[in-house]
Amino acid sequence: MSKQFLRTNILNYDLTNIDWSFYTKNVEEIHRYLELAEDVPTGWLHAPLEAYDALFVHIEKTAHEIRSFADVLIVIGVGGSFLGARAVQDALTPYFGAHHDGIEVIYVGQNMSGAYIKQLLDNIENKSVYVNVVSKSGGTMEPALAFRVLRQYMELHYGEKAAERIIVTTDAERGLLKKIADSSGYRQFVIPSNIGGRFSVLTAAGLLPMAVAGVDIYNLMSGAKVAALELKESRLEYNEAYRYAVLRHALYEQGYKIELLASFEPALNKFHEWWKQLFGESEGKDRKGLYPSPVNFPTDLHAIGQFIQEGSPILFETLLHFHEIGDDLAVPYDARNEDGLNYLTNRTFNEINAISKEGTARAHSEGNVPVIQLELPKLDAYHIGFLIYFFMKACAMSAYLLGVNPFDQPGVETYKLKMMELLQEHKAPKYSEF
Repeated sequence: MSKQFLRTNILNYDLTNIDWSFYTKNVEEIHRYLELAEDVPTGWLHAPLEAYDALFVHIEKTAHEIRSFADVLIVIGVGGSFLGARAVQDALTPYFGAHHDGIEVIYVGQNMSGAYIKQLLDNIENKSVYVNVVSKSGGTMEPALAFRVLRQYMELHYGEKAAERIIVTTDAERGLLKKIADSSGYRQFVIPSNIGGRFSVLTAAGLLPMAVAGVDIYNLMSGAKVAALELKESRLEYNEAYRYAVLRHALYEQGYKIELLASFEPALNKFHEWWKQLFGESEGKDRKGLYPSPVNFPTDLHAIGQFIQEGSPILFETLLHFHEIGDDLAVPYDARNEDGLNYLTNRTFNEINAISKEGTARAHSEGNVPVIQLELPKLDAYHIGFLIYFFMKACAMSAYLLGVNPFDQPGVETYKLKMMELLQEHKAPKYSEF
């Protein structure tokens, strides 16, 4: 794989401890299965290589309409139906103020907090609102409840015009949300049936909210396309995603049970959360799997840095670094120099941040914490698209190396069933009894 895009290396770990011949054979077998299998939802593998111009024109036209007529877009979703879009939005849009053309993109449906919903409704009062509800089935409790509330809000405020302002992203043929959209005349975008929720960020599920927020979705998909081409290589020595998968599996086999994904840019906080769901829900089965734990440095160095450096030897660190961030600021000269920091004058914050990253990696490595470094040239749409595909490809390989199916989530279904049982046991009085 070209080092122009992503480079993987590991500190403080003897690579001769890895049986590369064993992994080479397994990786190539799993690669062939992923490429040829018809019984698993791997549509995301080749999606960036397919023709998507018509979809992008539709998305951009809809995004332009929303930005022209709305102050707020409310995206309803949970898990993969919200994390991917929010991750990219936060990574690529300004920290402060509204998004592209002054619009605000707000997410709901990822919790059932009455305070959150009530304050959201208070916040959007007297604002022009569009709603995008994202769910493959429509039956998940958290977003379904949020949609119930916001659907009524839209109908109360816009009457018959509400249907023009509610956009549904769901399965093409089946599911409760599909039925609701058809019967109510809502505009629809499709989540392909062969792409699961946590792998759907590069479908309309993620792309429409991103486009509204001002993300360059063409460059995002261009980066993903390059990744799809370069990571199509089956040989381990030429595929950085597979190399990352093997490194983390080898560490897991040697007793490291927790993986920290760390970066030094707060804009990546939600990207870390997307990564956490991707790997946690794909690998955590059959009493197996690494526990994925996101951290943001230097903030978390002042929280768990002591544990990482000298605590139980149960974790390793994957350090994500972009060499160019974009906006930057030089440290100003201060004649008083009461803080003793004039020696940093004219150095930029990003430069100091990068040195902090390097120092942290060295310190943790010398503390016998293995550190995998993933480095990309620039934090922009192109390289985020590349990284999204990189992690999805690595995740599928990692899960199969563990011997688990990366594309189901039986444990999640268990919690849903238990919640429904309790709700049925403790039914509220009928509304007429209040």
